[in-house]
Amino acid sequence: MKCIILHESNGRIRVHMPDGRITLAKADLIEYTLRSVKGVKAVNVFDRTSDAVIRYKYDPKHKEASRAIRNEIIRELAMFSYDKAKAADLVPAHTGRELNRSYQNQLVDTIGIHYIKQFLIPMPIRVAITSINSVKYIIKGLKALLKLELNVSVLDATAICVSILRADFNTASSVMFLLKVGEILEEWTHKKSVDDLASTMSLGVDKVWIRTDTGEEVLMPVNKLKKGDCFVVRTSNMIPCDGKVISGEASINQASITGESMPVVKKEGSYVYAGTTVEEGECVICIDKTSGDARYDRIVKMIEESEKLKSAAENSASNLADKLVPLSFIGSGLTWLLTRNAAKAISCLMVDFSCALKLAMPITVLSAMRECSLDQITVKGGKYLEAIAAADTIVFDKTGTLTYSQPHVIDVVGFNGKDSNEMLRIAACLEEHFPHSMANAVVNAARERGLRHDECHSNVEYIVAHGITGVVNEERVVLGSHHFVFEDEHCVVPEDEQTKFDDIPGEYSQLYMAVSGILCAVICIEDPIKAEAPSVIEALRNEGFSNLVMMTGDSKRTAAAVAHKLNLDGFYAEVLPEDKANFIHKEHEAGRKVIMIGDGINDSPALSASDVGIAISSGAAIAREIADITISSDDLYALVTLRRLSRALTKRIDFNYRFIMSFNSALIAIGVAGILSPATTALLHNISTIGISLNSMTELKSR
Repeated sequence: MKCIILHESNGRIRVHMPDGRITLAKADLIEYTLRSVKGVKAVNVFDRTSDAVIRYKYDPKHKEASRAIRNEIIRELAMFSYDKAKAADLVPAHTGRELNRSYQNQLVDTIGIHYIKQFLIPMPIRVAITSINSVKYIIKGLKALLKLELNVSVLDATAICVSILRADFNTASSVMFLLKVGEILEEWTHKKSVDDLASTMSLGVDKVWIRTDTGEEVLMPVNKLKKGDCFVVRTSNMIPCDGKVISGEASINQASITGESMPVVKKEGSYVYAGTTVEEGECVICIDKTSGDARYDRIVKMIEESEKLKSAAENSASNLADKLVPLSFIGSGLTWLLTRNAAKAISCLMVDFSCALKLAMPITVLSAMRECSLDQITVKGGKYLEAIAAADTIVFDKTGTLTYSQPHVIDVVGFNGKDSNEMLRIAACLEEHFPHSMANAVVNAARERGLRHDECHSNVEYIVAHGITGVVNEERVVLGSHHFVFEDEHCVVPEDEQTKFDDIPGEYSQLYMAVSGILCAVICIEDPIKAEAPSVIEALRNEGFSNLVMMTGDSKRTAAAVAHKLNLDGFYAEVLPEDKANFIHKEHEAGRKVIMIGDGINDSPALSASDVGIAISSGAAIAREIADITISSDDLYALVTLRRLSRALTKRIDFNYRFIMSFNSALIAIGVAGILSPATTALLHNISTIGISLNSMTELKSR
C-alpha cells in the first residue's frame, strides 16, 4: 500500500494513505494489522482524513532495537493489502469504531440543529419547538413525583417549566440542549467503556480438543469449529462454544453468564455456555452455536447489569446528588420568601449539584477502566480500581507471575531403568490436556526433541495443586509435586538410586513421575525470574506497598532463591490453594487490604478471597474468570501502571467533588445576589457540567 510519512518523532509516526477517504472496515483492517507488529504500543486510524498515527516502543538506550521496530512498521505498511489483512482475520467482531461514529454524528447533529434553530428559525416557531421538546422532561419529572421521589428529573422539569411560564424560552431551550448533549456524552462514554471491556474479556481460547468418530482426540483451532462438532473439556478449560453434553460429567463455573456463585454440575443432556469454565471433571460437548456475537452480547449484558461496575465513589455521588435536590428546592423557596424576587429564586433551580455529580463520576470511573484496557489491563468493575489505590499488601504466585510464563525443561533424569525420552513423551501426553506454564514446558520439550505423544492413556485426572494421574499400558502413572508423588501417593525411589536422586540440582523446579508406585523420572524445569521483576518490586514499594510476599507450591530452596533475588518481604513454599486463601484471611484480620496475583487453577481460592484478584492473561481460564482484573503476561510493569492509574483516579474524583460543590455553590450565591440572570447561571452551570465531564474523559496519565 502506498503511504506518505507526514511526521515522525521518537516512538511516533504519522502516515497518510493517498487513496481518498477510507471506510470504517478498512480503517479497522489497517489498525489491527499494525497492532500485530511486535513493539507497537498503539495505533489510531482516522478514516475521514486517511491518516494513521502509530506509537511504538522507543528506548534511547537501545536505539538499534527501536529503529528495528520502526523499520518493521514501515515494511508492514508497504506490504499491506486489504484482502490479505481480511484473510488474516485479525479484526475482532466488535472494534468500537462504528459505535464512536454513531455518537459523533449524534453530537454534531444535536449541536448543529440547536444553533440552526437559534439563528435561522423565527421566534414563534422556536417557541412551539421548545414547548414540544419540554414535554418529555416534564413527564419524566411527574413520573418521579408520582413515585414520591424528589430527584434531579424533578429539578430539571421544574427549571424548564418555570422558564417557559416566565416566557424565557431561550433559557428553557438552552437547558434542554445542554441536557441532551450531556445525555449523549454520558451514554457514549458508558457504551464505549462497556464495549472495550467486553472485547478485552473475550474468550482467549485458540484451540480445543475435538473428539473424532474413531474416538481419537485432535487439537483444532476454535475458528474452524462448526455446528455438530464434538470437543472435550477438562479441569481448568474454558468452554469456547455453546453446546450440549453428550458424555461425561463436570462441575462448571458459569458465574460470568448466569451470576451463580456456586459451580453447576453438568451431565449428559445438560446445556453449557461459551465462556464458562470447568472447575472439575471432564465431558464431551456437541456444538450448538459457534462462538461469536451471542457470547459478546452476554458479556455486555453482564457488565451493564452487574453492580461490580459501580465504585464506592459512584454510589456516594449518586446518593449525595439525590440528597441535594430537596436542598435546591428549599433554597429556592427561602430566596423567594426573603427577596420576593422570582429571578433570584429561579437561580437556585437553574443550578444544581446533582447533574454534575451523577454525570461526571461514572464517566470518570468508566474512562479509567477504558484507559486500563489500552495498557492490556482488563478491569471488571470500578470498585476494584479504588481497592488497588487503597491496598498495602501484594501476594504473588511464583510460576508464570514473577517468573516467565514459558519455563523450559533443562533435563529429564530417568530412574528404575526407564528411558528419559520415553518418560518425557508420556509426561507430555498427560500434561497437554491441562494447560499451565509447567505443563506447556513439558509439551514443548517433547516437541523440541521430536517425540510424538499420541494418546496412550486412559482415566486422566487432574488434582488441583498436586498433579496428574492416568493409566498407561495398564500401569498407573502419577506426575506432579514431591508432596503429591511421595506423600499422597506413597511412591518410592528405587533403593539403589537414592544417591542419584539426592544429587539432582535443587535450584530447578522439579516434576516427579512414578509408574506403579516407583519413581521413573524427575523432570528439571528452569523457571527464570522475569527480567523486569526486580525493578517492578522496587517500584511497587515506592508506590506505597509495605508488604510484598510470594506464595508457591515449589520447594523451599527454589522459593528462597527467588525471594532473595527480588528482595521480597517474605515467602511461603510448598503451600496448597487453601493455604494461600487462609493467609489472605489472616491479613484481612490484621486490617490489611490485599491484592493477589496468580495464573493457575490453584490460585483461584486466593483470587476470590482477596480484596482484588489479578490474573495473568496467559494463565488458566478459571483464574481469569474468577479474577477481578486481568493483566498481560508480557510485562509486570502493568501492576505499577495499575497502581498509578488507580491513585490518579481517586485524585480526579476528589477534584471533581471539590470543583462541582464549590463552583455550583458560587453560581447559586451569584444568582441569589442578582449579579447574573437565571439564564446566564443556567448556561454557566451546564457548561461547567459538560466541561468537568469532558475533563473526566481525558487520560489519567500521559503516554
